[in-house]
Amino acid sequence: MSRAVVLGGGFAGVLAAAVLARHADEVVVVEGDHYPSGPRPRRGLPQAHHSHVLVAGGARALEALLPGTVGALLARGAHLRGLPGDALILTADGWFHRMRTDAHLISCTRGLLDEVVRRRALGGGTVAVWEDTRALGLLGDAARVGGVSVSRRGATPEAVRADLVVDATGRRSASPRWLAEIGAGDVEESAVATGLAYATRLYEAPADLAEAIPAIMLHPGPNPGRPARGATLFPVEDGRWVVTLTGTRGGEPPTDEQGFAAFARTLRDPLVADLMAEATPLGLIRPYRDTVNRRRFFERARLPAGFAVIGDAAVAVNPIHSHGMSVAARCALRLDEELTRHGGIGPALFPGLQSALAAEAEQSWRMAVEADGERAGAGTGERAEGTGAGAGARAGTVDTAVGRAGAGAGERADVGAGRDGAPRREPNAFEREIRTRLAQAKLSNPRIAAGLFAAQTLLSDDTATDRSEIARVLTGRPEPLLTSEEAVEQYPGLAAWLRSRLATATR
Repeated sequence: MSRAVVLGGGFAGVLAAAVLARHADEVVVVEGDHYPSGPRPRRGLPQAHHSHVLVAGGARALEALLPGTVGALLARGAHLRGLPGDALILTADGWFHRMRTDAHLISCTRGLLDEVVRRRALGGGTVAVWEDTRALGLLGDAARVGGVSVSRRGATPEAVRADLVVDATGRRSASPRWLAEIGAGDVEESAVATGLAYATRLYEAPADLAEAIPAIMLHPGPNPGRPARGATLFPVEDGRWVVTLTGTRGGEPPTDEQGFAAFARTLRDPLVADLMAEATPLGLIRPYRDTVNRRRFFERARLPAGFAVIGDAAVAVNPIHSHGMSVAARCALRLDEELTRHGGIGPALFPGLQSALAAEAEQSWRMAVEADGERAGAGTGERAEGTGAGAGARAGTVDTAVGRAGAGAGERADVGAGRDGAPRREPNAFEREIRTRLAQAKLSNPRIAAGLFAAQTLLSDDTATDRSEIARVLTGRPEPLLTSEEAVEQYPGLAAWLRSRLATATR
């Protein structure tokens, strides 16, 4: 009888458990908290109340792992918004034109997402979940992990045998300490500061806009030496919006009622502030400050057989990039591939497993540290810790898209060593073409930015049709940047609402 134990019952842990149930006779999930009844925030999840989106690559991975899950989310009120066809996006240079691509995001509360995924992953009864149970440490030695010590509901510690232990406990993972306790040596760690903070609030939307509103993203403008401020507004289930205001050091969004509203009025465009003013606030304004990009290089350590780390416990990037859940889903898919390739849990699996999982998070990590390393130092005189990978990077929406363009493509290609010694995948010929054309275009054409959103999700499919579509966007005739009025007019329902509001205000 083979047994796998997953530490942590969040998104990454539940997906890992669903995969392991296909390859092990018994799977146990050790969850330190108690799952809520219904689509409510899970206690102990730092990001529970903030914006969550699943980008197309992550949605595809989730659907491959748990077929029907995306449909179940949409049936429960989640929103699918095309990028940039169903999104109003203000970049440093101007507003995007609407354009249909296969790129998209799925927006809902984290409570709904977790509940739907849990029910589909754990509902078959093949996975045992031990709630209110603390993991205390690993059992074994530097050569082999044979289980884990746990305390169930405050009882005395007990030993749980396992052929494979997977740590999915997130940013607060104690695995480096646990490994040191069994003589496995140190785990190298790197951290890149972001200088970013944000605050989030839920709103009940006006009835005439609740369903039809696009996703809205206001990015900071070109203001060197000054704090960067931005905002996102995403529709979620039950006729609500989730609004997140962001700011770098010295420009952090406040969490009091008046300050939050006043901060929104300082943004480059009043659209989000206007929508907030017409909506009904629900609950508290929730701050978040732990936006450091942090990576533990377990793949470089002398990791004992029978142990692996997945999700934010290994690679946790600034949540503002919206990578975490998509990377977790892709890592779970890779876990399934490795188990299948090596015939299940056994000696052949262990030597390369952690490196395979790390490869799935590599491009997400590099994009985040390149964007955030420069943001952290801009105008502050500060330097990022660890990798120093921000040198020469350009902050802003297009740079984010550039990083994402490679995130789904070719991770299994040969890698070399990056500046921080981490494995580094060389871009393929098509990615190099994308970056060359970006440089030639001076990063100022909204059509190119739109094409990069498509690249984010299409390159991973590696089909000729997808590539020709992206090439068409990249080589098309540049269109002039849009004014705020022109951008809003692309969405007739929103434009009519704003005209009505303006007419009422001037009477």
